[in-house]
Amino acid sequence: MENTPYKAGFVTLIGRPNVGKSTLMNRLIGQKIAITSPRPQTTRNRIRTVLTLEEGQIVFLDTPGIHKAKNKLGDYMVNAAEHTLEEADVVLWLVEPANYIGAGERHIIEELKKVKTPVILVINKTDTVKREAVLSFIDTYRKELDFAEIVPVSALKGDNTEELVKCILDYLPQGHPFFDEDTVTDQPMRQIVAELVREKALRLLEEEVPHGVAVSIESMKERGKICHIEASIICERESHKGIIIGKGGQMLKRIGSDARREIEEMLEMQVNLKLFVKVKKDWRDSDYLLKNFGYNPKDISST
Repeated sequence: MENTPYKAGFVTLIGRPNVGKSTLMNRLIGQKIAITSPRPQTTRNRIRTVLTLEEGQIVFLDTPGIHKAKNKLGDYMVNAAEHTLEEADVVLWLVEPANYIGAGERHIIEELKKVKTPVILVINKTDTVKREAVLSFIDTYRKELDFAEIVPVSALKGDNTEELVKCILDYLPQGHPFFDEDTVTDQPMRQIVAELVREKALRLLEEEVPHGVAVSIESMKERGKICHIEASIICERESHKGIIIGKGGQMLKRIGSDARREIEEMLEMQVNLKLFVKVKKDWRDSDYLLKNFGYNPKDISST
């Protein structure tokens, strides 16, 4: 080990919405930082997490899924994803196990052809298909681009993820760590708390509401052994507000209790969480409100 040079670098995860980027990143760093849900476009911001090993340090950039934008929030998300291709030392492109390459993947292939960064193709969700079928998926994609490596994994089950880490380290430059060994993410705690509340809303709410939901932390203060948090769930319509609150306030209580449990685990202290619901019409197309809720296009250009 003493003669092995220390590696350190940035690795960006890209892919279409819902291919499992956040699940994979959480799995690789060994704890939950990015929120996950069965719905596409769960990740909106670029999230940096850090895996420090004896051999090196990997800084992961989890990006929003690359998709066709329908509003300013969508533009922000796609720009955040595509911008990181230029900044990374290694690109991890996640795809689902399939022989058909759709329009979304074709768009990503064209973007990847423009960069000189080594691209590792990660075929995720291998737990959902037969083992022998994976070889044909590898063959399908191999013809499309000159990949540095092709690694099949199951982010959900953790299958082959150690092999993936070894592959990543092979392509990182030699260097000193960017963060101290205790750092797991550069995300502010308030941001992580807001995202945990949004995750619970995504998981519990009806189909038409979630994309129009943001969470704003109004206050977060520790008093004695209790952390008091006030947060607002922002939606776009009055009808959505009623759905989020639910009959007799039951839905809002469920979102709150699910989120509080996880926030307490993360903060390792008792939490008093108060949730409010506010309507901000068409906030996803308002530059001012997007910035207010932490989606600032200017942030994209800073590493």
